[in-house]
Amino acid sequence: MVLVSVIIPLYNKREYIGRTIQSVLDQNISDFEIIIVDDGSVDGSSDVVKSFHDNRIQLLRQKNQGVSIARNIGVKKADADFIAFLDADDEWLPNHLGTLLHLRNKYPDAGAFTTAYRIINARGKIRSARYRAIPAPPFEGLILNYFKSAALGDSPMNSSSIGIPKIVFNEFGGFPEGAWWGEDTDLFGKIALKYPIAFSWEIGAVYHWDVNNRVCGKPSLTPEPFVTFARNALKNNMVSDLFLTDLEEYLARKEIYRAASHLYIGNTLEARNILKNIQTRIFRKRKQLLLMLSILPVFLNRVALRGYFSS
Repeated sequence: MVLVSVIIPLYNKREYIGRTIQSVLDQNISDFEIIIVDDGSVDGSSDVVKSFHDNRIQLLRQKNQGVSIARNIGVKKADADFIAFLDADDEWLPNHLGTLLHLRNKYPDAGAFTTAYRIINARGKIRSARYRAIPAPPFEGLILNYFKSAALGDSPMNSSSIGIPKIVFNEFGGFPEGAWWGEDTDLFGKIALKYPIAFSWEIGAVYHWDVNNRVCGKPSLTPEPFVTFARNALKNNMVSDLFLTDLEEYLARKEIYRAASHLYIGNTLEARNILKNIQTRIFRKRKQLLLMLSILPVFLNRVALRGYFSS
């Protein structure tokens, strides 16, 4: 049995998938398998995968069904009991898998494990993820309140930096199928409600916002799956008192983004309805700003909010 199964969902990423695969092959450990699930690509992405002659690489092909199904199928085929995820347009630094395994050995009670990551934004500029509510470097350890950190800054976990024990992945049913937006944060949030998250400031992943066909940074008009799940959990008193305030702020941040999305495309009434239902202390000024923008003509909102979806 290999130590790690690396799952890469692939859809029309011919330009990037070679870089992604090579970053896995360049890891400073070698006991892994790479399962690439081609979700109906029509641009020759699979041909790039086939150009790599390494028996650790498996290519599965299916008709287009979405990234969640692709990832879930990859996990079902995985031989390892530890799963690392990587998007087909992102990449890893050589230390990434080794750091995840180190975290897992040191913090076996965690539900997920993550390295720090860099972001290349839509303008091609490189920055480190802006973490909040995490001890300063060189901290390594358990994040006991993921929601506070994720509400105030960049998420400690993303779909290219995280490793999850297969048993934990299966406990929560994997990624929600049918969701095109927020499918990763849905699983992360469910895990964080029950388990601590192990984090290392060691940078292991590079998250590319500068590629074509990237979902991140696009307007989102429907509630993220985790927002709905968490609202039901709060209603049924299923959330620890430790998380209550920070979870509410995390959800407020998600819903403010959705309200901004509606404003951006001209759905002013829906944006106002969303904003009126948001309870927040941290994002009060952001909420008030969007309410003020909602009285402006649509074309002015598009100008004002353009940077909101391209940072």
